[in-house]
Amino acid sequence: MEIVMRTQVAIIGGGPSGLLLSHLLDQVGIDSVILEKKSRNHVLSRVRAGVLEWGTVEMLRNSGLGSRMDKEGFIHKGTYLSSQNKGFRVDFQKLVKNKVMVYGQTEVTADLYAASDKRSRVIIHDVENITIHNVQTESGYLIYHKDGTEYRIDWDFLAGCDGFHGVSRKSIPVNILKEYERVYPFGWLGVLSETPPVSDELIYANHSRGFALCSMRNKNLSRYYIQAPVSDSLDKWDDKTFWDELKKRIPEEAADNLVTGKSIEKSIAPLRSFVANPMKWGRLFLVGDAAHIVPPTGAKGLNLAVSDVHYLFEALKLYYLEKSVEGINRYSEKASERVWKAVRFSWWMTTQLHRFPNQTKFDQQIQESELKYLEESNAAQAVFAENYVGLPY
Repeated sequence: MEIVMRTQVAIIGGGPSGLLLSHLLDQVGIDSVILEKKSRNHVLSRVRAGVLEWGTVEMLRNSGLGSRMDKEGFIHKGTYLSSQNKGFRVDFQKLVKNKVMVYGQTEVTADLYAASDKRSRVIIHDVENITIHNVQTESGYLIYHKDGTEYRIDWDFLAGCDGFHGVSRKSIPVNILKEYERVYPFGWLGVLSETPPVSDELIYANHSRGFALCSMRNKNLSRYYIQAPVSDSLDKWDDKTFWDELKKRIPEEAADNLVTGKSIEKSIAPLRSFVANPMKWGRLFLVGDAAHIVPPTGAKGLNLAVSDVHYLFEALKLYYLEKSVEGINRYSEKASERVWKAVRFSWWMTTQLHRFPNQTKFDQQIQESELKYLEESNAAQAVFAENYVGLPY
């Protein structure tokens, strides 16, 4: 027997974008239900991005989610870039009077779950076989299964926060949806270690051996990456091999000060740029990775999801509180414009800092010249800083 529920906004996906949208809607009295395919523990175990744009920080603070972030996060007023083991610093505070916060996506998700628990919001985990119906009408609904029972949710609007492989984007007809993609011919080999960070700010390194990044989670937890073939087996990269390779790619002073240790997590992730358009079809809205993927080089993945949530929340608030459809009708236009700017920046960072197959000496000189120009030009650094800390919504 089918069990039927009713909500104003159904949300597919219990990651940070779905949780944040539900949290914001609840604060203005708009009802929502979240469906998530995985368990809560699985969602909370995902190791993801750690750099928050200041717009993201302010949104979390303004919605009552900033308490732990402000205690445990690290404010970064700049970042380091290097080429062939020689580095320089870009001062965000001096150039654009702004900054970023280092606070892991896992922690943001935990804060969102804690807030949901306090308000007893409806989050249904371990669901299967979600199908979406009547998106183009005012009678939209979805079907899902859990523990052998079929459920139906009727909704006014549907937010697809279910990632790149989710059902939401696939529900838009192929003759409507346009997809733009670039798959990069390498991946990132990432290591998490219980060691102090090598630097008080991130280091992005361009080297003839390949890209490297020194990042952090807290004072005793560091995250390091090196460019590596996606096809590589992790067996090839024991801890000593990884640390030795990282030292060869980063600035000499950082290599000398690097504290190594046993890795507690190690993985290789592919890199791609992907954008789907439109981000709205009927009463379905695509949010976050369901609509776009960026390589992690520019630290934009989670931040783009948050900006999507901002535009969608403002649109739904306008609809329910002021009976206006303007925000809903312009959601795709507004969100996509900001998405493409971030995609461009992430693409630029990736192409300037990585080594590509069949890259010539000319190509390498262009990369090094670009980074030298960035080092010497305040104007170029201001453009970099403006994009890195996050463009305005």
